[in-house]
Amino acid sequence: MSHTKQFTFYSNQGGPNGWKVVFVLEELGLNYDTVYLDLAKGESRSPEFLKINPNGRIPALIDHGNDDFIIWESNAIMIYLVDKYDPEHKISAVETNDKYHQLQWLFFQASGQGPYFGQAGWFKLFHPEPVPSAIERYQKEIMRIWGVLDGVLSTRDWLVSEKCTIADLSFIPWNLAALKFLMKDFEGFSEESFQKEFPAFWVHRWHTALMSREAVLKGHAIRAAVNSA
Repeated sequence: MSHTKQFTFYSNQGGPNGWKVVFVLEELGLNYDTVYLDLAKGESRSPEFLKINPNGRIPALIDHGNDDFIIWESNAIMIYLVDKYDPEHKISAVETNDKYHQLQWLFFQASGQGPYFGQAGWFKLFHPEPVPSAIERYQKEIMRIWGVLDGVLSTRDWLVSEKCTIADLSFIPWNLAALKFLMKDFEGFSEESFQKEFPAFWVHRWHTALMSREAVLKGHAIRAAVNSA
């Protein structure tokens, strides 16, 4: 089968993990077609998609320019894209030690930010009955994660290499989710506190810089268009 674009990208309109990959695709100027799966209808569990990702989750990427190479897990996709298509290291680390720090932060995002922020979302939006103690636990974990980032970002503008890399880009969607709804009823939290107080002042500066990047703005424009269709 011929393809009009080099990549076929499987994602979902609302879920955060697919959009961070979009930021990388846009940063690198790569051409791709997106297939949006309806998770509520179980499309990620279809036999056809399970052949692509046996875990039945989005995102997944097929690189038609590399013998239809398939890669899934969002941070693994990001690493693949920069390793293969970012020879100038526009958004990736160059030095060996920096590459390990880049990997460190991607692991931290995948094992820390993603699960804790995601559980806060589950208990706030989808759990069949209210569990205030669970919501409070995961909101406190959001503050803890922001505290870790805040301490590091108080001494540097970016997480790695003194420039924006995939490590920074990986945090954007879940941070947005936290600002929009995950933390709205957490005691002591407000947009103003996020901008001016620990543990968020430096995170706010960093997040604002990320949100102003051309590729991120384009990614959010695509997301808005898809969700309004």
